[in-house]
Amino acid sequence: MADVQPRSLMPHMRLDELLSELQVRLETVLATRDRVHALLDAVVSVGSDLDLETVLRRIVETATTLVDATYGAVGLIGEGNTLVQFVPVGLSEEEIARIEHWPHGLGLLGLLIKEPRPLRLHHIAEHPESYGFPPGHPPMGSFLGVPIRVREEVFGNLYLTEKRGGGDFEEEDEAIVIALATAAGVAIENARMYEETRRREAWLQASSEVTTSLLSGADSHEVLTLMARRAREMSGADVAVVLLPSAGGEKLRVMIADGVAADEVTAVEVVVGDSLSGRAFTLGEPVVVTDLAETEIPAVISDELEVGPAVAVPLGAAGAVRGVLSLGKRSGRIPFSQSHVRMLHSFAGQASIALELAEAREDAERLGLLEDRDRIAKDLHDVVIQRLFAVAMTLMGAVRLVDKPEASSRLKHAVDELDGTIRQIRSTIFALQTPPDAAAPSLRGQIVELVEGARGHLGFMPGLRMEGPVDNKVPSELAEQLLAVLRETLSNVVRHARASKADVGVEAAGGWLTLLVEDDGVGPAPGGRRSGLRNLADRAAQFGGTFAVERAEEGGTRAVWRVPLD
Repeated sequence: MADVQPRSLMPHMRLDELLSELQVRLETVLATRDRVHALLDAVVSVGSDLDLETVLRRIVETATTLVDATYGAVGLIGEGNTLVQFVPVGLSEEEIARIEHWPHGLGLLGLLIKEPRPLRLHHIAEHPESYGFPPGHPPMGSFLGVPIRVREEVFGNLYLTEKRGGGDFEEEDEAIVIALATAAGVAIENARMYEETRRREAWLQASSEVTTSLLSGADSHEVLTLMARRAREMSGADVAVVLLPSAGGEKLRVMIADGVAADEVTAVEVVVGDSLSGRAFTLGEPVVVTDLAETEIPAVISDELEVGPAVAVPLGAAGAVRGVLSLGKRSGRIPFSQSHVRMLHSFAGQASIALELAEAREDAERLGLLEDRDRIAKDLHDVVIQRLFAVAMTLMGAVRLVDKPEASSRLKHAVDELDGTIRQIRSTIFALQTPPDAAAPSLRGQIVELVEGARGHLGFMPGLRMEGPVDNKVPSELAEQLLAVLRETLSNVVRHARASKADVGVEAAGGWLTLLVEDDGVGPAPGGRRSGLRNLADRAAQFGGTFAVERAEEGGTRAVWRVPLD
């Protein structure tokens, strides 16, 4: 009996081992089933949204849950194989604030960009490509990186670190994340296609609004304001400004601003050769930067907004650029894509059309004004002057028929008045035939301004008479001298003449420019100070002319400054 009992225990022990092994395998199968179900749920969850930024964050959150990672992130790859966006998960706001800067795509992150294949590490610092962490970044050990592909294009990478419990990421973790990254690529592609569709729809609607504004006759400022607002909305920018060249073309001035801190951006000027907008204005092509803060290019944005990604788009083609549309995003946001830049460049072309239409409208209005002025001048010359001249001839003939000296004198005075009126009308005709130029005041206008300015000092309004093509025939250098002489002679009347009446006459006729200033004051003092008069005489002699001051026939002073026009 003692020999039978040990033999009966052996099958029982073997059965316990088999049952234990079966239990372990069942637990493994159940765990695998649970992870597969979790992966399927994750795939459904990732593909349930079409907003790109929401999709990216959901991908990272799901990946960290599936493999028990403490931290996770997705990095988007832009032009030049650099990280253009970094979406982290697992860091608190305080921890994020302590990090000096986000990764730029160097070290292990750069290795995954250059060699897009899965990478598992026991400790990040042990890899020869490890670049270290930026100041303020929490320490991390175990690492799992997997590329995210959209078709054959590598869109970015999924980074997972610090497996909970202190262990390493296993092959099963890698397989699950690879499967998730495959589904994530499909979700990202759908989100990008949806975003592109929405952008095209918004672009078509905005183009329709701008076209309607142009055809309805809206002014250029209204059209440009609408364009800036729609461009900012379509591109997702935080601020948009429209800059137009100032006089001389050396600077660009912000005329319209829309978005964050827009009120603080208006009235800002930048140098063409030393600004992002100036480069677009000079080259006639869009200029894009991923982070304006890291360049030496000054921004046309208020200090209230720290600009990162920025783009400047010319309004018009190269050689005919009329202004610049500049847009900026807050630092840390996704840079402007090439599709955004192309869309903005095309959209800005409509703004240049608005400016061209505004200029054409102004030219048409100016042409209409000139035609009206020319018609009035012809009517004055062909009708009014001829009738006045006929009346004057009739009165001259009537003088010989009048016996009374008093009546004859009155007739002669009337004829003289008609002659003076004819001269004034002719002067008006010359003024009407001179194209108005708001940027450069006419010589007639400056003469009138000087004479009217003397009224406050004299106590009365001087008389003014201008004859001949004063604006057309007098060169700019001679016009400056004429204004200086008129200013000096009027000043002399104010200071010395003690006059109650003064007359100014300017005539451009017979190849000569003549300035006549008369007053009824005390007349020139014999042996008086002559330095000021010598100065006026020198101004005349410089152009081969003369200057004379004499006592008027009825008292007072008569000053004549005369220079050749040819």
